[in-house]
Amino acid sequence: MHCPFCRHADSRVIDSRTSDDGSAIRRRRQCPECQKRFTTIETASLMVTKRSGVTEPFSRDKIIAGVTKACQGRPVTDGDLALLAQQVEETLRATGAASIEAQDIGLAILEPLRNLDHVAYMRFASVYQAWDSLEDFESAINELRD
Repeated sequence: MHCPFCRHADSRVIDSRTSDDGSAIRRRRQCPECQKRFTTIETASLMVTKRSGVTEPFSRDKIIAGVTKACQGRPVTDGDLALLAQQVEETLRATGAASIEAQDIGLAILEPLRNLDHVAYMRFASVYQAWDSLEDFESAINELRD
């Protein structure tokens, strides 16, 4: 780790702590050259492999944007969507994989969205799972009722 003050190529870790949600490590460092202290935050990267084969970093914002469309006109707050995105990310990180398929993200969204709002769930699932008949909708509605 380069010192941000003098660009020395090394630093010493003085203290390490995990963040509140456990997704990052905060390290307090000191440069042996200039003796100044600085903080770094380390997170494990999670990459998403899209259907086209392209990989990109995981983004909670993309989850929120996709689910927002399904929640349009529903009594769902921005805080609810942020919590849903956090739950999805935690579910995906719990797999321990460094790279996940885009399909897996959609599957991870379904259950938290179902618990949040049934209408938004039906909207999202109908597009995501490409429902094309009334029987698909009836089947999902029956599952929700049970």
